[in-house]
Amino acid sequence: MQSRKSLAALAVLLISSAGTLAAMNFRPAGADMTQAARDFLAGLSAEQRAAATMKFDDPARLDWHYIPKDKRKGLQVKHMDGEQRKRAHALLRSAVSQLGYDKAKTIMSLEAILRELEKGRQGSPLRDPERYYFTLFGQPSESDRWGLSVEGHHLSLNFVVDAGKIASVTPTFYGANPAEVRSDVKVGPPRGTRVLHAEEDLAFQLLKSLTADQRGKAVIADKSPADIRGAAQPQPPQSGPEGLPGTELSDDQVKILWTLLEAYTENMTPEVGQKRLAEVRDAGIQKVYFAWAGPDRPGIGHSYRVQGPTFVIEFCNNQPDGAGNPANHIHSVWRQRDGDFGIEK
Repeated sequence: MQSRKSLAALAVLLISSAGTLAAMNFRPAGADMTQAARDFLAGLSAEQRAAATMKFDDPARLDWHYIPKDKRKGLQVKHMDGEQRKRAHALLRSAVSQLGYDKAKTIMSLEAILRELEKGRQGSPLRDPERYYFTLFGQPSESDRWGLSVEGHHLSLNFVVDAGKIASVTPTFYGANPAEVRSDVKVGPPRGTRVLHAEEDLAFQLLKSLTADQRGKAVIADKSPADIRGAAQPQPPQSGPEGLPGTELSDDQVKILWTLLEAYTENMTPEVGQKRLAEVRDAGIQKVYFAWAGPDRPGIGHSYRVQGPTFVIEFCNNQPDGAGNPANHIHSVWRQRDGDFGIEK
């Protein structure tokens, strides 16, 4: 009975979302991406274009990470002039939603806070809001397959466009240090900014709604792991789900879980985000598992995983921020279990 009620609640949510989307009549985002990519390339010098482009099958396309690496593929924003930066940001904006774009910009700007907080540390990693890289794989075309990577510290967005449509958007990684700005520095976002608040708060809300029996299944460890699984790996972990299955959630809990999923898919373009949600629906909410590790309150390392047949979300807030505040440093990612980078498994 519980399972039927939960599925009915999910169906109502999906029907409402589908009706709203149909009324909005979206232009295919892949077409906008293709044109924005052409505009970006047209504004580059020959030397810049060589740095910004690779073959689609270059192994570097699968080389992703969110740590402050010394070297990365692509053309760095720092090495672009004002007009080129506008075109680069127009390309990024065409690949994600307005919300996803705003999050990406805020994450970039957090580097200014880290640079200020860590300027006296010996051997501290380079922090720079302009140290983000744009890479195109293949030639932007309405008929061919091509890819895009936008990457730097705490940001790794990876796309494949095939025949004018966005075919893949994963790994989709957003991170934040600090997760909540608590320092009164004169650079970066203002005090109180929480760029990934929905991803964290909704998970806490779902956890706190659970009964003792439900918690017994959902909480898989008393201590959070050090980080998300599968970092830098070209494909997501393929182990089976852990935690509490959707079959054991109440109607209200299903709504919270669905809203949590939307906190991730709303970073994508509307057509892609709704496609991902439809995949969850078609596979069945009863096959989605929620797993938690760590305490049930902020300020102490905690993490969660939401996994279904088609996707896995990994979230970890375990590390201190640049000022030393504990558990104020988020890593979060959405991955496709049937294949990241447009590679079908």
